[in-house]
Amino acid sequence: MRILVTGASGYLGGRLCHALLRQGYSVRILVRSTSDLSALPPHLEIFYGDITDYASLLAACSTCSVVFHLAALVEPWLPDPSKFFSVNVGGLKNVLEAVKETRTVEKLIYTSSFFALGPTDGGVAADESQVHHEKFFCTEYEKSKVAADKIAMKAASEGVPIVLLYPGVIYGPGKVTAGNVVARMIVERFSGRLPGYIGNGNDRFSFSHVEDVVEGQIAAMKKGEGGNRYLLTGENASFKDVFDVAAVITDTRKPFLSVPLWLIEAYGWLSVLFSRITGKLPLISPPTVYVLRHRWEYSCEKAKRELDYRPRTLREGLAEVLLWLKNMDLIRYSTTSQ
Repeated sequence: MRILVTGASGYLGGRLCHALLRQGYSVRILVRSTSDLSALPPHLEIFYGDITDYASLLAACSTCSVVFHLAALVEPWLPDPSKFFSVNVGGLKNVLEAVKETRTVEKLIYTSSFFALGPTDGGVAADESQVHHEKFFCTEYEKSKVAADKIAMKAASEGVPIVLLYPGVIYGPGKVTAGNVVARMIVERFSGRLPGYIGNGNDRFSFSHVEDVVEGQIAAMKKGEGGNRYLLTGENASFKDVFDVAAVITDTRKPFLSVPLWLIEAYGWLSVLFSRITGKLPLISPPTVYVLRHRWEYSCEKAKRELDYRPRTLREGLAEVLLWLKNMDLIRYSTTSQ
């Protein structure tokens, strides 16, 4: 069976390709000619193109039985927000059209984001039935994922064999990119550039280890029925909890102060101004702070029941990340208490 993966050069997409090859599948990827493929395994069938280029996408879909659509623009802020919609919304429209035209695709696995479901400020973990309230959006990325989610659900109602997946905050060993914000924050914390907790710890997120998400994606291919939605989330915690657990694992001191969100937002505005001058995307921007002012807690019970999804605990996952970062010489600590 031939499988197409879009977004293969990304943090999650690369790990999915490795897993699919290990299980004996024939894997084709659609990547741009400028993509960094150094982290990808050999024996992939490479098609060059872009999800915003329909002709290249249609050619890549040809003769494939399954399509994993992961390609997305994942940033909290961009100087041109229209790019979020051309890639995240327009790209999905192209994938859906290519699947229909190809007629060989038996299942489309669309990996979206928890942002598509919206915040959970009521303090109760949401499930797949939640629909984004659309009263406000913290980021343009979030807004684009909500728009794409509507398109995906409409396609499902029209009979397209699409399964929708919603990971939480993905973390784990691998690339330290915008898609691996936990690793980035840990590096900043241990380097001393982030001197304390971010805010007061009222933020809550559902943390998803990258390997758990990959297993969930493959399980969705094997067991998921068209039109179903699955949260591939994990333990709900704050970034204060992340720093505290990291301190316990590494036997280092916990942060002794909290950096208020208003100060981080002010720094974010300065970073955005600097970004407009230099062209380099900021590590922190105001939309990042807007996200931290809300809760994003979810339940993965449906995925556990129907996909046999088994996410690891935050402590288990962070122990792997910290050891990897240390071995990569990205952080330093003397002992561990694992």
